[in-house]
Amino acid sequence: MSFINEKERELTRRISGQALARIDEGGLLPTPENYEMWFAYYSRNVPDLVKVIDGLIDAKQPISEYICQELYQRFLSDIRNEEAVRRAGEQVQSTIDDVASMVSGVRSATENYGMTLDEVNTRITQAKDAKEVQDAVQIASKKTKSMIEQNRELEDRLRESNKVMDELKRDLEHTRREAMTDGLTGLANRKCFDEELDRTLQDANHRHGMFTLLMLDIDYFKSFNDNFGHQVGDQVLRLVARTLKDGLKGKDFAARYGGEEFAIILPDTDLSGAIIVGNALRKAVAGKDVINRSTGKVLGRITMSVGVAEFSKEKTSEELIERADGALYTAKHNGRNQVAAAPAGNRS
Repeated sequence: MSFINEKERELTRRISGQALARIDEGGLLPTPENYEMWFAYYSRNVPDLVKVIDGLIDAKQPISEYICQELYQRFLSDIRNEEAVRRAGEQVQSTIDDVASMVSGVRSATENYGMTLDEVNTRITQAKDAKEVQDAVQIASKKTKSMIEQNRELEDRLRESNKVMDELKRDLEHTRREAMTDGLTGLANRKCFDEELDRTLQDANHRHGMFTLLMLDIDYFKSFNDNFGHQVGDQVLRLVARTLKDGLKGKDFAARYGGEEFAIILPDTDLSGAIIVGNALRKAVAGKDVINRSTGKVLGRITMSVGVAEFSKEKTSEELIERADGALYTAKHNGRNQVAAAPAGNRS
């Protein structure tokens, strides 16, 4: 048995060394998420992650900080959340079993207490003198005290169980929020966006409503990232996210779609209104200086291209995304730093 354990320890040490070496060689931040991702890659226990990373390596594409974050969100965050939910479920079951056992014990004690009272009543009825009555009353008093103590203990345990349940509820809500949030920008992540777009599309189809989808992409982000480093690149992504958040209102929904691409859902907004919003956001981003925080040096400004598509009775989210992506491609092709609108779809 010790031989197997030593073998496992040696394998873990080797994989851990490979993960740390890759983080160091890539100039990546030694965060728990990066370590977990590279450990999963070298241990080959998440096949889809391995396939994507192998493809990037074969294409000689540098795996930057933001790519690592995308891969982590895509392949590992759900695994971590599933584990958190599993542990919470086990704790809930343990608490339920504990309370059920306690209630069962009190039920049994209550039945015994009832039998004791019947017995005491019989003794008192058949008592021949005051001492027999006193003895019967003492038995009843002793059993009553025991019953009160058991009920008090049950109340304490139930209060404690309620506290545990409240904590689990908070933990699960936190886990749910984490699962739906992009760790770098604080915006909704791709998974959350997909669910929100599906809901919005179904609602619009049901009530014959309108909404528009904006796909936004930072122009020349890869060059900016390569020139100034991934930390500045991350700073740019956070800057854009803050600018988008500040420029939206009400039920408008912004998400990081992937890499340097963002998506916005504008409920109850037609195409012309969405174009106005897209241009306002584009200009707001273009007006921000990117500053190296460590030196205070202004590194320049960034721009965004925007594709806009109005809901046109599409049955699936993919159809609408495809139209918005096509408009985004047009904006890029026509010179970037502009808004392009998708042609109206089939409204039949």
